[in-house]
Amino acid sequence: MDVYFTITTILVVLSALFGYINVRFLKLPNTIGLMFITIVFTLAVFALSYFDSTLLDAERFIIKQINFKTVLLDVMLSFLLFAGALHTNFQQLKVQRWPVLVFSTFGVLVSTFLVGAAVFLILKLISLEVNFIYCLLFGALISPTDPIAVLGILKKAGVPKKLEAKIVGESLFNDGVGVVVFLTIFQIASLGIDQISAFDVFQLFGKEVFGGILLGGFLGWISYRLMKSINDYDIEVIITLAAVMGGTVIAHKLHVSAPLAMVTAGLIVGNDTIREASMSEITETYVDKFWELIDILLNTILFVLIGMEILVLTFETEYVIAGLITIPIVLACRYLSLLLPIGLFKKKLDFVPKTNLIMTWGGLRGGISIALALGLTETMQRDLFLVITYVVVVFSILVQGLTVGKLVKRVEEIK
Repeated sequence: MDVYFTITTILVVLSALFGYINVRFLKLPNTIGLMFITIVFTLAVFALSYFDSTLLDAERFIIKQINFKTVLLDVMLSFLLFAGALHTNFQQLKVQRWPVLVFSTFGVLVSTFLVGAAVFLILKLISLEVNFIYCLLFGALISPTDPIAVLGILKKAGVPKKLEAKIVGESLFNDGVGVVVFLTIFQIASLGIDQISAFDVFQLFGKEVFGGILLGGFLGWISYRLMKSINDYDIEVIITLAAVMGGTVIAHKLHVSAPLAMVTAGLIVGNDTIREASMSEITETYVDKFWELIDILLNTILFVLIGMEILVLTFETEYVIAGLITIPIVLACRYLSLLLPIGLFKKKLDFVPKTNLIMTWGGLRGGISIALALGLTETMQRDLFLVITYVVVVFSILVQGLTVGKLVKRVEEIK
């Protein structure tokens, strides 16, 4: 039997088992519960390996066969972002489009440089000499909030709709922008700053971002026209699936941002006006249920994988200390990066009280940051930044994810 089918089967079985344990006993949001159970399971396997290493060897074999960066960024992310965008409140997002745009571009860039500079200084203080450009790379991979983590947790947190649209909208777009910023800095770090001009950077950034949005708009429009011309829910569901799979392949061939293309296509197909014009009631139900199932299945597998990634980490004491110190740095830099955009739009769009605080605490990091960290080379201090990223992500999902609902309720009570 094919090794990849066996590994996929094991991951699905573990996801089902851990998901059952969470729903039956822990009753945590799925993303939090699954990652927590997987980390506990992996630590138990570590402990068991002192007596019998069979399970640990099997788990290590599974992780070594999976290129997490490729699986998440090139495959899973397109499906997850399309599903997330499809179920996003388009009208609220339209009202909040300007702050969402500024948060996901200006906010990511400012946070990248603030985090990069702060981490560079902190690493110096704990006697870890790292080039500034590599710290900037870390700033780029940790700055985007993860829509996959955010979407699942905010639904249960009771965040006001106006604020949810900002956080979800920002998360959907800023990971695409964040990946482009990361790739741009990665090229500069690989080739040397002398080999790349400002025009090259602008061209790469512009092509990835605008090319991705244009491709997504085209895919969304084609899907709409095809679905409008027929009334067969089976084929219409397959059309949406073809748009995601075909669109991802085209985006990679054209070297444009597949995440931004999928977000744009999902927002167009999921738009209430287009839904009414192109889908019957039964088609709408089937399309929504199909993508909800895809979303839940891939989410469960993803967070089990994140939990298992603990096996590839190099746990040096100073790396863990650096990770723990970086947690408040990342939060502070996110808070600062949102100050100007929130100040610009506060009066015009009637922001809820403590928007900055809730967006800072509710801006979770997830699989995208780990996938990008795995893409670093050894010379870019991969082991160090992978541990720091993992510590920040685990804190983000387990601590911030569990308490963001309480923070929202606290703010509501004060108001």
